[in-house]
Amino acid sequence: MSYDLIALLMFSSMMVLLLTGQRVFAVIGFVGAASALLLWGDGSAQMSFSAAMKLMKWYPLLTLPLFVFMGYMLAESRIADDLYRMFHVWMGPVRGGLAIGTILLMVIISAINGLSVAGMAVGATIAMPELLRRGYDKIMVTGVIQAGSTLGILVPPSVVLVLYGMIARQPVGHLWMAGVFPGLLMAALFILYIVIRNGFQPHLGPPLSKEERASYSWSDKFALLRAGIIPLAIFVSMTGLFLTGVTSLVESSAVGATASIVAAIARGRMTWKVLHDTTRKTLAISCMFMWIILAALCFGAVFDGLGAVKSIEQLFLADLGLDRWTVLILMQLTFLILGVFLDDTAMLVIVAPLFIPLAAELDFNLIWYGVLYTITCQVAYLTPPFGYNLFLMRSMAPPEITLPDIYRSIVPFVALMIFTLIIIGAFPGIATWLPDYFYG
Repeated sequence: MSYDLIALLMFSSMMVLLLTGQRVFAVIGFVGAASALLLWGDGSAQMSFSAAMKLMKWYPLLTLPLFVFMGYMLAESRIADDLYRMFHVWMGPVRGGLAIGTILLMVIISAINGLSVAGMAVGATIAMPELLRRGYDKIMVTGVIQAGSTLGILVPPSVVLVLYGMIARQPVGHLWMAGVFPGLLMAALFILYIVIRNGFQPHLGPPLSKEERASYSWSDKFALLRAGIIPLAIFVSMTGLFLTGVTSLVESSAVGATASIVAAIARGRMTWKVLHDTTRKTLAISCMFMWIILAALCFGAVFDGLGAVKSIEQLFLADLGLDRWTVLILMQLTFLILGVFLDDTAMLVIVAPLFIPLAAELDFNLIWYGVLYTITCQVAYLTPPFGYNLFLMRSMAPPEITLPDIYRSIVPFVALMIFTLIIIGAFPGIATWLPDYFYG
């Protein structure tokens, strides 16, 4: 059997096993380890051990649990609640203002967490009940929260970009800075859509009543503004120390985690329950990602040993004679199709060992390509039938929001994400200018 056929068999076996509902890391690790054992005998057992040692020696991986801890600490101590109350008062008088405030809240939550699930939890438990109570259209509200929460995997400190950086062997700091402008661009497009939609259909997002606006004095407004500044101050201090070179990336994440604890204590909200829940959730998320990375390294080593990457290059460039931009479009379409069935981490593990070397061979900037991949992951979070955020929203939404409502709500936002993907693809400088400027 040829190596090309073996690689195809590995890939198809993995896809079939994933459809059975088994855990992603278990399927990928099993296929990689079993294939190595069948191909190269007992000596191949060292491949998984070598992958484990490589993972444990990767120092920047320490940022993962620290940033996750910081985000959960701010959420569990209800400091994120203060942010939403601030946007509620300051943006309420505008048509659709609370929806706009929710997007801004998601941007800040993304900047202090790096995970989609944190933004979804805050949006569904804090913002959604308030928006529905004030007469906002349930479909628009559902779409705003789902789309806004996906910003967590693009705006730094994105955990997905940390995983991409490890697999692509690219500096995480460059990737994070590359995600800043695309993330803000996408958030701006979401806000623009809300403004235009509410301009034509004011009943979708009614402003606060005059009586309620009058109930808040300027002293109340500024008190809420001060409370909402705390998470922003944590993010600015953390990233400021890193960008000025005072701290390394790992040290910066430690500063953020420590600052979140100090903020919780200062607000009088640090309890044993908060600490226990934060630690337990951090451990669960961190272990999940580490198992997936370990399985990916094992699977990628076998794939690389079979020469599968060279086979893909031969197929696209020599046999089919495609130009580099056509190949890039096909790679992104592959991600979009896989996103219907898989989550972002599974896509990265399965396809990255093939596509990242191919992108490098085609002389594409791998930092820019990482941003394209991450935007595609955002689309995958919202595409049925297996969109991760769709499941989260279904479990958190009140009974009056049905599954068809959830599916309908994401259509305009998925279109805006694909539009952003096209813009970043056509104008790479949006992603690459900031890291190039800062790092020279």
